[in-house]
Amino acid sequence: MARDADLEDRVRAALSARSTVTEKAMFGGLAFMVDGKMVVSVGNGGGALLVRVPRDRDDDYVGRPGARRAQMGAGRSMGQGWISVNAAALEFDDDLRVWIDAATSSTPAPPAASRTTDPVQ
Repeated sequence: MARDADLEDRVRAALSARSTVTEKAMFGGLAFMVDGKMVVSVGNGGGALLVRVPRDRDDDYVGRPGARRAQMGAGRSMGQGWISVNAAALEFDDDLRVWIDAATSSTPAPPAASRTTDPVQ
């Protein structure tokens, strides 16, 4: 899927109030990072926008119109917290704002297998 320059500009504008936004080519699109964490990416995941949401809010978002579980290839789910949103569901800035707010509401925790903790002594 080709990247959507207009959507990239809209995401850029929606994140403009944040001081720590960076952009990086990733997942076949343009990812927007906040505080070093990927929050959204334009043009990949089988939809117009790939959105990283907190796992505990995944069910709230995956059922929204135009949203579905993101996939890496045919039938390979990216798992909870990865939502693909189609272009029709992003037509208006208020629609995009819902997804930007979802992605930036908290920093998603790393997968349990990669977390490091100090042993209890």
